Amino acid sequence: MKHRSAHDIRGACALDCPDTCSWIVTVKGNEAIALRGDPEHPYTRGSLCNKVTDYLDYVRSPERVLYPMRRVGPKGSGRFIRISWDEALETIAGRLRDVIATDGAEAIWPFLGSGNMGLLQGAYGAGRRFWNVLGASRHVQTICTIAGGFGTGYTLGDNRVGMDPETFQFSKLVVLWGANVLSTHPHLWRPILQARKNGASVVCIDPIRTRTAAASDRHLAPMPGTDAALALGLLHVLLTEGGEDRDFISEHTVGWEAFRQRILEFPPSRAAAISGLSVESIIELGKRLAGTRPTGIRIGIGIQRHGGGGMAVRTITCIPGVTGDWRYPGGGVHYDTRGFFGLNWAALWRDDLRSLETRILRMTRLGEGLLELDNPPVKALFVYASNPAVSIPHQTKVLRGLARDDLFTVVVEHFLTDTTRYADIVLPATMQIEHGDLLVAYGHLYLAWNEPAVPPRGECLSTTEIFRRLARKMGIDEPALYDSDESMARQLLDSGHPSVSGITLEALKARGSIRLNYPDPFVPFATAFPTVSGKLEFVSDRMAQAGLDPVAGYTPSYEAAQRDTPLAIEYPLALVTPANHYFLNSIFANVPRQLRRAGAPTLLIHPDDAAPRGIGAGDEVRVANARGSFVAVAEVSDRIRPGVVASTKGHWPCNSKEGATVNATVDERDSDMGGGAVYHDNRVRVDKTS
Repeated sequence: MKHRSAHDIRGACALDCPDTCSWIVTVKGNEAIALRGDPEHPYTRGSLCNKVTDYLDYVRSPERVLYPMRRVGPKGSGRFIRISWDEALETIAGRLRDVIATDGAEAIWPFLGSGNMGLLQGAYGAGRRFWNVLGASRHVQTICTIAGGFGTGYTLGDNRVGMDPETFQFSKLVVLWGANVLSTHPHLWRPILQARKNGASVVCIDPIRTRTAAASDRHLAPMPGTDAALALGLLHVLLTEGGEDRDFISEHTVGWEAFRQRILEFPPSRAAAISGLSVESIIELGKRLAGTRPTGIRIGIGIQRHGGGGMAVRTITCIPGVTGDWRYPGGGVHYDTRGFFGLNWAALWRDDLRSLETRILRMTRLGEGLLELDNPPVKALFVYASNPAVSIPHQTKVLRGLARDDLFTVVVEHFLTDTTRYADIVLPATMQIEHGDLLVAYGHLYLAWNEPAVPPRGECLSTTEIFRRLARKMGIDEPALYDSDESMARQLLDSGHPSVSGITLEALKARGSIRLNYPDPFVPFATAFPTVSGKLEFVSDRMAQAGLDPVAGYTPSYEAAQRDTPLAIEYPLALVTPANHYFLNSIFANVPRQLRRAGAPTLLIHPDDAAPRGIGAGDEVRVANARGSFVAVAEVSDRIRPGVVASTKGHWPCNSKEGATVNATVDERDSDMGGGAVYHDNRVRVDKTS
């Protein structure tokens, strides 16, 4: 008998994280026996985050869904029986045909999330060709970065560009603005530490003293939603100090005089009154900003999750246009890097297969869509790479919509989540080490190929294969629906864009990951911007055309900014919902080890807010507003500023008291740009339960 030796297979993590870590799976026979970071990746350098270190146990979990299932109990009961793939696909195909015949294809909502960030298997294109052929409603992922993307786009000309994160090593001042990088972007800390070693200061701006804030040299804790006012106040100080780069402004920007007048409307005293910071702290940071080149700013996703979030990101992105930092390695703003990946998106999506224009449905409006939408109503919901019962705003409304008896729901999943409990059919999906995929990153400039390392467990199928089989079952003869994964990957790479010139699938398979064809160090906007004008736009004609204030400025949030209003009096505390250090959105929130480390849902509350309410550490509290409520354990600490409370996202309702989590209180309304979510624009009251 021959003994099989272990061998290594290169891949990459597809979770919703900027780092897109390259990894190596050690395989013996058909079993993955070890997983480690790829030490040859120049950015992630062999380290994996705390969430992924137990990934192989996650893949092998006895609770994993391994076979297709059909619901046999009431919606929400979680009672299912195993069925065959043939029965599952026949049922789905039949029900979709019925919906199309009675209400039209627009009555189908393909609900895709960021549970998988692969180009083939996940958020960027999985199933899109199939839905285009069918003519289903278009789904837009508004849950995450979209408001800030519009903000950067109005300023820089592209929604997903900024400074190269690797160049933070050259910064002399690093500003982490609403970015808890040690929990949500850990590999960025390495170039920041290199910058600090070379004399840089690190400033963190966050209402919470996070792990990152505690490790920074300076921490400012503004009220949520006031970041744009703070930015304008800092720029006011900068102008007072003469810190503007007049040559850069003259040569590479438009609309300076109008923006300058806007800045002058926000002296430090006004910025302090709005943000809740001291005048002295604003002047101190403004002076440092005026005199430190280069300054690199990392904008976290959280700061754009409120009613003025898009404008906040836009205004902060203007700061390097005033200081001229865009001209230096280590200068500028990093929000997203995906715009630098010049792939052939049209070839992946095949939107040309859609014969008619159809309506657009926003994922943050799921409750509204399921309960209120008409002409046609949503009759079929196909959920994949998403757990909307946990992650979508206005949780109570979402659950009411999912409970509709006349709604046919399919969920593609790894586990029985809160969402699957409402499904009619559950389909078992492969995990990352079991399928192939091409990956981009929104936190660096490396393209990666994930080679399948082991066969799928049970009867799990990749998302691409599920759609191929469903297309066959429905009798669709469009050849593009049957392309193999590797064929689609090659189509993506065949773009003619210089960023991927010479990067082949074979090269990616051999090396795991390859940096895009940009200089190193990469300074993308030293001389020109991808705007129509070719310059950074302090004043945007496109914003005016969209009915928005074209001058970068401050847009107040809907609820968090209110003072002495009836709403603020009834609900006196602003609630934010940051990431949990041990979960990735709602992923891993069912893993026993991560649950033990994370603990029960908590509410972080300042002693000044806890004392008048008779709340002590460890007390059970109810957090409530008109939309709903949830129960948490009080953590009384000065880690959060007065007037603000925090409870991390990601906990599952089925594992939470009263079956509700923080999103029960969050409104499903849109932010100022792009229809983004408003998770951090939420007023509540907090009471001790007994």
